[in-house]
Amino acid sequence: MSDPAKREWRFYLEDMIAFADKVVAYTDGLDQGGFVSRGLNYDATVRNLELIGEAAMHVPDEICQANPQIPWRRIIATRNRLIHGYLGIDNDTLWSIIRDDIPGLLQALHKLNAAKRR
Repeated sequence: MSDPAKREWRFYLEDMIAFADKVVAYTDGLDQGGFVSRGLNYDATVRNLELIGEAAMHVPDEICQANPQIPWRRIIATRNRLIHGYLGIDNDTLWSIIRDDIPGLLQALHKLNAAKRR
């Protein structure tokens, strides 16, 4: 198994995109009530939100600072709250992240991904 410390940051960026795409797919066509009532969708979505934050922790500080349009600290803080249950996270907040934050995050990640290929 490869050492995560030696993995290039761009692969973590691609992971973040893949995890965010899953969040969109798992919640597509659902309203908040439908999302909350579907255990598999709910659990899979929460897990992928955690994984977005986990991957973000491996993006170097200089990349984060050069791309302030991506809320790196907030992404990581959300991961920590979800994994460790700090103060809990209510379904309204979770739904807001899914509907309001993930689409913009995906757009910013795709833009950064395209720029790094140049």
